[in-house]
Amino acid sequence: MTLRPGSQASLRAANIRRVLATVRAHGVLSQAEIARLTGLSPASVSNIVHQLGDAGTVEVSPGIRGGRRAQEVRIRCEDGLVVGLDFGHRHIRVAVADLRFAIRSGRRHSCDVGASAAVAFAAAEKLLVELLDDIGEDRTKIRAAGVGLPAPLPPGGGTLGSWPILPGWEAVDPVRDLAQRLDVPVFADNDANLGARGELYFGAGRGVANLAYVKAATGLGAGLVVDGYVYHGFGGSAGEIGHLTIDETGPVCSCGNRGCLETLVGAPYLLELIRHSHPDLHTIEDLVARAVEGDGGCRRVLADAARHIGFVAANLCNVVNPERVVVGGDLAAAGDVFLDPLRAAMPRYAVCSVASTPVVAAETGERAEVLGALVLAVEQLEIRQGRPAEILTPAMPGDGDELERPQLV
Repeated sequence: MTLRPGSQASLRAANIRRVLATVRAHGVLSQAEIARLTGLSPASVSNIVHQLGDAGTVEVSPGIRGGRRAQEVRIRCEDGLVVGLDFGHRHIRVAVADLRFAIRSGRRHSCDVGASAAVAFAAAEKLLVELLDDIGEDRTKIRAAGVGLPAPLPPGGGTLGSWPILPGWEAVDPVRDLAQRLDVPVFADNDANLGARGELYFGAGRGVANLAYVKAATGLGAGLVVDGYVYHGFGGSAGEIGHLTIDETGPVCSCGNRGCLETLVGAPYLLELIRHSHPDLHTIEDLVARAVEGDGGCRRVLADAARHIGFVAANLCNVVNPERVVVGGDLAAAGDVFLDPLRAAMPRYAVCSVASTPVVAAETGERAEVLGALVLAVEQLEIRQGRPAEILTPAMPGDGDELERPQLV
C-alpha cells in the first residue's frame, strides 16, 4: 500500500499509529482516555479501535474506569519472544524482548565484526544462549529476530556484495545464514535505518513523521523517514552519507573515492588526528570522555568533525526537509560539545526555509539500533499474520504522550 504525504490515507494511517502507540505506552486504556491522550475525536477513536480489533492487533473487553463502565483496549500479545541483534563495526549487541517490547535481557560484546561473518555470527549466538539462560527460557519461545548491519542491504535480502565496509562478509547472506543458525525467521536492515526506527518508537522521533537519523560512530550513516516510513531507495542504499564527497582531493576512502565524509570524521581518522598529542587515547569513547571533561584538543577534534557532519546534514535537510535531525552513535555521547558546532553549521549551508531544523541527540543512545531491530522483528511477524500494512509502521504518538523506554544493558 503506497501512501502519499498529505493524502487522506496517509492521515488515517498516522492516526492509527498514534492510537496504537498510545495503547502500547499505557497498557490498558478506555476509548475515552485514548481520545483525550491523542486529541482525536471519540468517533475517530472508535473507528480506529474497531479496525485494530478486526486486524487482531488489539482486544477490547468490558471494564470499569473511574467508577463507570467502559470498553478497555489493550494490545493483543501472543506468547513468545523476539530477538534484536545489532552488529556494529566493533561490537555486537543482543536483546531479548516480549512482543510488547518489554526487554527481558540484553548484553554487549566487543569484537572486530568486519573480520569474519562466521565469527560474528557465532559470538551473537553465544550471547543469545547466555541471555536465554539468564531469563530461564529456551529457543522454542523465539518467534523472530531483527538484525542491524553497518552496510546497505539489497531489497528482499541476499548477499552484501562487494562493499568494503565489512570485508569479511563478502558474498555472505546474513538473513539466510542467521536464520539457519538460530532456526527462526530473520529480518535485516541497515543499522542507521534501525536507529531511526528505535528513535521513532522510543526516543526523539516520537510525534515526528519526517525524520533524519544520523549515526556518527566508526562509520557514518543516515536513516531517512518520509511520511512515517523508513525510506530505503531503489537498491537499499539510501542514507549512505558517509560516502558523500566532501573534498575531491582528500584521502582515498575504502569505497575507492576521494574525500568521503567518513575519511574526515570516521573513528580511525579522528584517533589519528589526536594520536601525537594524546597517545593514551585508543578509542572513540576515550576521545569523547576527554572532550566532555574539557580537554581542548579533544574538543577541537570533535568540533571539526561536527562541522563536516553539519555540512552534510544541512544539505540533507535541503533535499529531504525533515522535521527533525536526530544524532546518535558514539560521537553523540559528547552531547552539546559535539552537537553545538553541528547546529552552528546548519544556517551556513542550509537554505533559509530549513536552516532552523532542530538537531537533537538520540534519546535511546547506543541502544537505538537494537531497539529498532526488535521493532522490525515484531512488524514483520504481524505482516506475516496478514494484518493491514498501515498499522504496522513505527508508532508516532502525540507530543504529550509518554512511552516507557526499555531498559537495556
